[in-house]
Amino acid sequence: MELGQKIRERRKQMGMSLRTLASEVGVTASFLSQIERSMASPSIDSLRAISKALGVPVFHFLIEPDDHNPVIRRNERRKLVLPQQDIVYQCLTPVNRKMEVVLAQLDPNDGDIPLVHHEHTEECLYVLEGELEVVLADETYVLGAGDTIYFEGPMLQRLRARGDRTVKYLAIVTPPIF
Repeated sequence: MELGQKIRERRKQMGMSLRTLASEVGVTASFLSQIERSMASPSIDSLRAISKALGVPVFHFLIEPDDHNPVIRRNERRKLVLPQQDIVYQCLTPVNRKMEVVLAQLDPNDGDIPLVHHEHTEECLYVLEGELEVVLADETYVLGAGDTIYFEGPMLQRLRARGDRTVKYLAIVTPPIF
């Protein structure tokens, strides 16, 4: 099932009109209708807003329903590619759980990755390789391989790969945001 069809199906399950959802998301009903008919694609910010308004994580719309298998095989990971960057997030946990674990990779040339969450989350980042700069509110932290940082999601302002090496890290988040 396509992204737009999944959005329409969830909206109707919630008994929500196009206008109501569009108003909550901050887009026009016409644009939302185009998304539902696969004539337009939402930005990641719009998709996050749609997901929040419909009470489901972003990945709900991006993947086929899982069969509740507790094992996620390397070649079966759900992936989210941000349109503005070449950053790929791979979800390492099943859909619709209370927590998610995401594997992310940032290259030094990706620049600053602004990440402001619009909901309350608790998060822990674990650096696997490279150096990761994390900005929480007004504080900047530089983490190396093996380092972790724990914070409330709304505090996260920016992430960036430091140096000339790619950084790989795990993000453990509750409740799920992707």
